[in-house]
Amino acid sequence: MYSLNCKGKLLSWGKPIVMGILNITPDSFYAGSRIGSEEMLITHAEKMLEEGASILDLGGLSSRPGALEISQDEELERVVPAISLLSSRFPNAIISVDSYRYKVAVAALHTGASIINDIGAGKNEGMAELAAAFQTPYICMHMRGNPGNMQRYTNYDDITAELLDFFINRKEECIRLGIKDLIIDPGFGFAKTIGQNFLLLKQLKVLGMLGLPVMVGLSRKSTIYKTLNIKPEESLNGTTVMHTLALEQGAQILRAHDVKEAVETIRLWTSYASAKDVPG
Repeated sequence: MYSLNCKGKLLSWGKPIVMGILNITPDSFYAGSRIGSEEMLITHAEKMLEEGASILDLGGLSSRPGALEISQDEELERVVPAISLLSSRFPNAIISVDSYRYKVAVAALHTGASIINDIGAGKNEGMAELAAAFQTPYICMHMRGNPGNMQRYTNYDDITAELLDFFINRKEECIRLGIKDLIIDPGFGFAKTIGQNFLLLKQLKVLGMLGLPVMVGLSRKSTIYKTLNIKPEESLNGTTVMHTLALEQGAQILRAHDVKEAVETIRLWTSYASAKDVPG
């Protein structure tokens, strides 16, 4: 059983949950996730909540490999009005801000976000301290470099052991700062080759020894569509397979573009995992 105190909203779960992805970006790797208007944002968010998303994760800066970094002001212009709109339209929704910039995260928390999803894992000054100050859940992801250059840093002696060591250190630091609710994300695709992503997924249970909920971001990623030689738009089936494998390895949060399918995957896997032999 896990629980998060999201600025007074309690999120508790006994089986894995889904975080729905809302991209306020024109250059996200998956075109189907790009939101270009307030109407689209409301429609997408409402659909995700109806389909069973426990968290809405909103980002205004693409983190795909090789992505160009926009200015902080441009990211603010995308993120803040969107979170304000979501929080006013869906006051009971739990909203996460997907950003590694302090100024953006501060503005988002003041506007209605109640979780920080930091792909920088606190490397940017003040991010972890901000989560501690607001007593908000903090998602700490592993990445080397930045989205623009991260694929240059894929040299590991033992990727799973190095990630475990990384998260042990980050957990100690976050506890020292006073963060109460910490989530870890191994960062599939971030400074990792396709082969390393598969190996890390196969050994994901190792991260369970930290006693923290593990979130995975595998939805429609290049590990799927490049392996299958298809396009991101054709990778929903592959995503479901990867989500099933992640659940089997202890994942507690699926960060997904397709909420309905991810929720169904969890329901089926949960039924499978809890099934018992019946005599006769």
